[in-house]
Amino acid sequence: MNQRPKVLAIASGGGHLTQLSRLLPAFADCDLTLATTERGFESIIGQKAREAGCDKIKFATVVEANRWQKIRLVRSLISVAWLVMRTRPDVIVTTGAAPGYFAIRAATLVGARTVWIDSIANAEAVSLSGEMAGKHSDLWLTQWAHLETDAGPKFEGSVI
Repeated sequence: MNQRPKVLAIASGGGHLTQLSRLLPAFADCDLTLATTERGFESIIGQKAREAGCDKIKFATVVEANRWQKIRLVRSLISVAWLVMRTRPDVIVTTGAAPGYFAIRAATLVGARTVWIDSIANAEAVSLSGEMAGKHSDLWLTQWAHLETDAGPKFEGSVI
């Protein structure tokens, strides 16, 4: 029996989610769980996912936080780790920020492979969350050629 890979695609709202949505065609033959920080994005991204051929898609919402919201960071970590444990993905793909970082770190709990794609907005330097997540990712990508280094991230093109 040939089982479809289980993918968790996770990003904060706004630009991170927009960039992640550009990758949806890559997940057409996968069982996809799409997680973000606002439930309101489900209908918009759901339509894009169906147009991209993602017929097996589930949605999840996780807690948004940033480095200045310490208690929310803990809540975000717990919500993301719980999602990873529940979905048990084979692969986690993220464009950031904090929820993506937590997903990359939680991947070890289920043996998932991981991909971190730093935001195209980070044209001068890799993001703080990218720096933190990169060393824990199986594949760490930047969308700017001049930010590629031998130690990572790698440049393979941009999603926008």
